[in-house]
Amino acid sequence: MKQHSFDKFINKEKNSKKKEALKQDKRKWKEERKKKYENRDEKKEFGNKKQEIRNPKDAKNKSVNLDVKTGSSGEMPLNKFIAHAGVCGRREAAELVKEGKIKVNNNVITEPGFKVTENDKIVFNNKQLHAQKNLVYILLNKPKDYITTAKDEHGRKTVFEIIKNATKERVYSVGRLDRNTTGVLLLTNDGELTQKLTHPSFEVKKIYEVRLDKPVQKKDMEAILNGIELEDGFIAADAISYADTKDKSIVGIEIHSGRNRIVRRIFEHLGYDVKNLDRVLFANLTKKNLERGKWRFLTEKEMRLLKYMNQSFVKKKPAPDKIK
Repeated sequence: MKQHSFDKFINKEKNSKKKEALKQDKRKWKEERKKKYENRDEKKEFGNKKQEIRNPKDAKNKSVNLDVKTGSSGEMPLNKFIAHAGVCGRREAAELVKEGKIKVNNNVITEPGFKVTENDKIVFNNKQLHAQKNLVYILLNKPKDYITTAKDEHGRKTVFEIIKNATKERVYSVGRLDRNTTGVLLLTNDGELTQKLTHPSFEVKKIYEVRLDKPVQKKDMEAILNGIELEDGFIAADAISYADTKDKSIVGIEIHSGRNRIVRRIFEHLGYDVKNLDRVLFANLTKKNLERGKWRFLTEKEMRLLKYMNQSFVKKKPAPDKIK
């Protein structure tokens, strides 16, 4: 695969550092598992509700979900339940609730934080929802002329046609790539992860290769780094570089904003016509060894790294902008 100069933006660690990072991940996971079992043992000792549930006589009136994190009473916010059901992300789920599109036990609920349990009948579009137990993570190298919505009234091709035989679970894309944009796209039914990767406070890294109608002038690259004012507010790239020193109409740009069509709009604002836009990295996931139009499941290591991505960073910095 062709290597570009903007690949330098991707963190390249030595093997020793990678091994150490993996050891740290395993150690953290073991500590979490140990705490989980210690807490469970303590709850057994003090007659916890979950211990009572193990009594067959009480099982009819109780609910336990070992796959979805809930409160001590087995409750969770309604929008979180919808996300775990694989309908959409938590923010989108909150909007569905506010719009009165969700019923709980035959009553319309408009408060996203309304507490529900597995025993409640939760309905959307005349279909009862159930929390997902089998989480799926698919990495796709999106081809051109495909959209990222599940259905299209105009009959255009969707990315879900490409992965239709991948899983029986209902998955959705993490963020969107427009029809003419190609490259790395993550699809999952993990609402929690989707919430994390699309929330601006996590500043998830994205790198694009941009082919333009003419060479990019140095002053415009400096303007992109320093920031420009678009119709929906200020925006600045994290890094930018020529991808090919012999062809200055091709650049690599690193950006963490999730605003709609943001890369295209940056260059259009400066008088350039974007001929081709390819996302080569998203949340440290690349399309390496993945041909255009092909997909694969994430490895356990990739899933673990996504889970802990930017955790310490988020605690220190506020959200830089809002996703449009």
